[in-house]
Amino acid sequence: MTYTRLTKEQFEEMHDEFSKFLAAQEITKDDWDKLKAEASDKVDLQLDAFSHLVWDNVLEKIQYLELISSNHMYLFKISNTLNLIGLKINNPDVDITTSKGYTWLKENLMNETVELFHSKKDITRSSFKTDLFKLIQQGASITSGSLYNYFEDLISPKS
Repeated sequence: MTYTRLTKEQFEEMHDEFSKFLAAQEITKDDWDKLKAEASDKVDLQLDAFSHLVWDNVLEKIQYLELISSNHMYLFKISNTLNLIGLKINNPDVDITTSKGYTWLKENLMNETVELFHSKKDITRSSFKTDLFKLIQQGASITSGSLYNYFEDLISPKS
């Protein structure tokens, strides 16, 4: 399986969509109940197929991801390339996941303990969804891109 199976909670949230998915497979509620009782391998196949479909659709629409830890911030913009803006805080007293630490970062962005970098990576259509999924598994969040755009404005050359 390319992606992980959705959690029980995610399946519960997507109950209507899953019912439509089963209907498209011509599996009725009675059929599904019978499969659950008698053929767990076939149930697993359906759960995995639906999970794959959901992840595939979600990953196709992602434009921005953020992966933030106490001393790193990785901001991604997804287009034909995977654009990265990264920050590394070389001050062990600062935790940018706290409001105090984030305020410190905003006030000390040009401090010598803050490293700011930018890079691009070409994305192949065959691997970009799995690359994005790996980032999500590492803790990245899907976002609107406001942080990425803020830092992009800071580092882009002004004409």
